[in-house]
Amino acid sequence: MTTTPTEPTAPPTKAEVAVERNRALVAVAAGIAILVFAIGLLGMDTIMALILGVLVAIRILFPHDRRVTIGVIVATIAWAIWLPYMHDEGGEFMNIATLILAYSVMALGLNIIVGYAGLLDLGYVAFFALGALTAGWFMSDFFNNAGGEGVHFLVADPTQNLIGMHFNFLIVVLIAVVVCTIAGMVIGLPTLRLRGDYIAIVTLAFGEIIGRIMINGDQIHFGDTPLIGGGLESIFGEGAVLSGGREGIGPIDKIWLFAGDPFEALNLRPWYLVALGMVLIVLFVNYRLRDSRLGRAWIALREDEVAAASMGVPLVKTKLLAYGTGAAFGGAAGVFLASLLSVVNADQFQFFFSIFILAMVILGGLGSIEGVLVGAAVLVFINFKFIPDLNDKPREWFNLDLDLSELSSAIYGFLLVIMMVLRPQGLIPERRRKLELVEHVGAGDTVGVGGTDTDTLYEARA
Repeated sequence: MTTTPTEPTAPPTKAEVAVERNRALVAVAAGIAILVFAIGLLGMDTIMALILGVLVAIRILFPHDRRVTIGVIVATIAWAIWLPYMHDEGGEFMNIATLILAYSVMALGLNIIVGYAGLLDLGYVAFFALGALTAGWFMSDFFNNAGGEGVHFLVADPTQNLIGMHFNFLIVVLIAVVVCTIAGMVIGLPTLRLRGDYIAIVTLAFGEIIGRIMINGDQIHFGDTPLIGGGLESIFGEGAVLSGGREGIGPIDKIWLFAGDPFEALNLRPWYLVALGMVLIVLFVNYRLRDSRLGRAWIALREDEVAAASMGVPLVKTKLLAYGTGAAFGGAAGVFLASLLSVVNADQFQFFFSIFILAMVILGGLGSIEGVLVGAAVLVFINFKFIPDLNDKPREWFNLDLDLSELSSAIYGFLLVIMMVLRPQGLIPERRRKLELVEHVGAGDTVGVGGTDTDTLYEARA
């Protein structure tokens, strides 16, 4: 019996060995960075931080193995669900973790507009404001004359006796998604023929307009609306106004999910789990959109609008869908934060908020889903923990009466400048973005092209 000899496996080349070695170094560095950030700065449980570091390292070491990727995703979701039960239910870590998830939803929404479609939006605070305002309308006693004794829909028993309009959280999220999607498309209409900085100026103006309306909304009476004023008052009650102005709207109903009692302010575990569910839904939508025909149209629009139009990409439809989709996520997060903070105040909707969310996208990497999550975690930590903890240090060290929270914009600006100098592609860059910004991508020796055999041809691959 004869056996067919098998061909020996070719040994790995020096380039392949170098790539594997670099990948291992990156995995070790990422694990160490996660341990330092999670344990030393956020105060995460040591065991949970170690598990997260191992999962990230495995993902980096085996980037192209589908089975490993699926296993890491499932394990990470299980890890995230178990995380709140390893920490105090009302502790500082749970507060930061919940805020990271909530702001991640908004950052992922803005990433669709800026990272995918390349439309620089400086008015994203408008969608947060509209989502929070929707919560103020339908989850409080703001319209205290609505329905006589109030309007209630799928709310907990204690809420049934309150005046005003009280809808279930999930219903209000759906309403906010519809309102913000329409608003996003309306805001996007004037920018259809604009590019670059001009889009930023127009969106900035819309963000400021929404902020001014929120401040002066207590002077805008529904009854004064032409043609439909009477109908609006019959729905929202006599004397209904648009917003609470400087006084704000509150208290906002706590989340109730059809079982048990409404969420409590001092027990953040259910808040965290709801925010985690929102992030998982948004991540699923982001990944599916990125790989869809619409996602490829957005990327084509970002790379070259003229070329995209010449290839048959409908510019109007593509741009409006980008604005509408990103706005929907911002509105949903606005409803959640309004219920968590229990108040809707006009001072929350400043231009700084748009820069705060945009900085998350730029820091993590334009168009990079994983990078946006990292950017959100870093900036929420800086804004809600690092700066407040450091606020007393100038007074202790130098006897200076200095409020570092007033310098937060300068701190974010400094971080962005450092990122543009040292790593313009972001912490975790998207593949296309990385190839664009890395010099001599796809370089190799080309024989027979040019004057001599030593000429080098450089090509850029998308």
